[in-house]
Amino acid sequence: MGRGLLCDSEGVGPTEDLTLTDNRPLALGCMRLSTERDRDENGAIAVLHAALDAGVTLLDTADAYCWTDDDRGHNERLIARALRTWQGDRSSSIVVATKGGVTRPGGRWVPNGRAKHLASAAEASCRALGVARIDLYQLHAPDQRVPLSTSVRALADLKRQGLIASVGLCNVTVSQIEEARRIVEIDAIQVEASLWHDEHFLSGVIRYCVDNRLRILAYRPLGGVISRSRTAANPVLSEIAAHYGATPFDVALAWLAGLSEYIVPLPGAMRVDTARAIAQYRTLQLTGGQTARLDELCPSARRIRNSAAPTVVTRPDAEVVLIMGLPGAGKSTLARALVGQGYLRLNRDEIGGTLRGLVPAFDRALASGTARIVLDNTYVSRASRAAVIQAAAARGVAVCCVWLSTSVADAQVNAVTRIVERYGKLLDVEGLAHHRKRDPGALAPMTQFRYQRELEPPDVSEGFARVDIVPFERHADPSAVERAVLIWCDGILARSRSDRRAPSSVDDLVVESGRAATLRRYADQGFRLLGLSWQPEIAEGTRTGADVDAIFARMNELLGLSIEVEYCTHAAGPPRCWCRKPLPGLGGLLIHRHRLDPARCIYVGDGPQDASYAQRLGFHYRTARAFFDDPGA
Repeated sequence: MGRGLLCDSEGVGPTEDLTLTDNRPLALGCMRLSTERDRDENGAIAVLHAALDAGVTLLDTADAYCWTDDDRGHNERLIARALRTWQGDRSSSIVVATKGGVTRPGGRWVPNGRAKHLASAAEASCRALGVARIDLYQLHAPDQRVPLSTSVRALADLKRQGLIASVGLCNVTVSQIEEARRIVEIDAIQVEASLWHDEHFLSGVIRYCVDNRLRILAYRPLGGVISRSRTAANPVLSEIAAHYGATPFDVALAWLAGLSEYIVPLPGAMRVDTARAIAQYRTLQLTGGQTARLDELCPSARRIRNSAAPTVVTRPDAEVVLIMGLPGAGKSTLARALVGQGYLRLNRDEIGGTLRGLVPAFDRALASGTARIVLDNTYVSRASRAAVIQAAAARGVAVCCVWLSTSVADAQVNAVTRIVERYGKLLDVEGLAHHRKRDPGALAPMTQFRYQRELEPPDVSEGFARVDIVPFERHADPSAVERAVLIWCDGILARSRSDRRAPSSVDDLVVESGRAATLRRYADQGFRLLGLSWQPEIAEGTRTGADVDAIFARMNELLGLSIEVEYCTHAAGPPRCWCRKPLPGLGGLLIHRHRLDPARCIYVGDGPQDASYAQRLGFHYRTARAFFDDPGA
């Protein structure tokens, strides 16, 4: 790590060299001193003084450790006050690590990774801490609305300006760490880790940090408030604690710190007596036997203590195939093909429970001699895949990953197709929520976007024997041979006389009658005439479905044509339905209903989303002007 934050303006000694040695800093997480509803500032100062008296040399804070945005910087100000008033030994540097990139509107935790926000937040943290430079400034959490590279470049700029000396990241994945390290030197990674929380052991984050000599600040090292009783009552922890005259909490911290010299536990303290005892865990020298028993409580951490060794394949006759990809990527189709070749399929959506819950069934199948197994849930993260890989390795079986690299656009079409084939219609918001309880195919649109954001691409370094990337290929339905012209009606066939977004009534309808001749020529050639529209006024309560049906009936009457129109009734905002353009729901519904061959269909539109909409569904795209002015082109 780089050089530590020092409060030299408050009389603390020269900046500490934070190059890791066996003498790691003794650290304290300070969040709850400011976030608890019954917080007591004078009591908090006493706790901080007791921790400093006990030898704490690293205080972890954040500008967001407060009640609300009006209270921002509360914890930083507490620490500055505690350091200013502490009368203890000043011979050792006190390092304060703070964070920015999260806001607290109404008490919620909302990431804000924009460069402008991070710059102003760092300046505010300097003022709250009473320092000119922050030596370890951490991005509190990635902001899904902002590219990580944007946030990291903002921190790199702060470092170049001299406002911060070292950069850290919190709550990140391996790929995010690698992305950030290509931009700026990263000095510390903060993630949750304990006997009771193994996500980042499984995800490879902690292994990656150990391998790359990155300091790990482990928050909630005892599992947090909810795991307090679990720690206190655990018989293994209690037995070892009794041997040393310590507490189960001391043993849990000693186990975590003993995994690697790069791990620094960040326990919190709310009482003076707890703060005074914070260094107790460092006096414990756990034996190999004790460590092995503790490892049984968190088996995934063994890879941290011992360098990962390649899987020793003792069953070359066996193979496990893990299929991963977005929801709707085609995993089930491939899995069914493998089942036809004799593979046993294990799928959470069919068996029930969680991905982790599949592992015992998976292990039993391997133990019973099953030679070939396929797993085909989403497996978006390294952590979700690691449990399978480790269970297979323990049985001497190699795991092959098949990654269906289906785009979100193609996965959306797949999801819509599955819904209309299963239910004969598009499901509305309530229908999706209802059927999702028993049908994993009843996806809400945002599900795929969320999985895309969370995706950690597979890599052989996870323990796979190989990773096969399979691009998506859509196969034509030989029974779908019909042709159609699909037209976006709003503004192309039907306009509002009063210049509204769309006609509000039959009397407000203006029809582009000159376009009827072109459409009639296509109808005479065997093309169906189909219309699409958006009617959010129905959701807003200013128009009814009967009103809209009457408008389109009148449109057909004035055109002298029969155009079947499907429309979305949902309001603007984040997509919760499949039927609002650019999502492919309405087009997919019409393809299914009329057995259309998309390659023989024409989509007519004039909006910025229309070309991509047509491409997504496989239609030929024509602008309204080109279609009606030059219909033969």
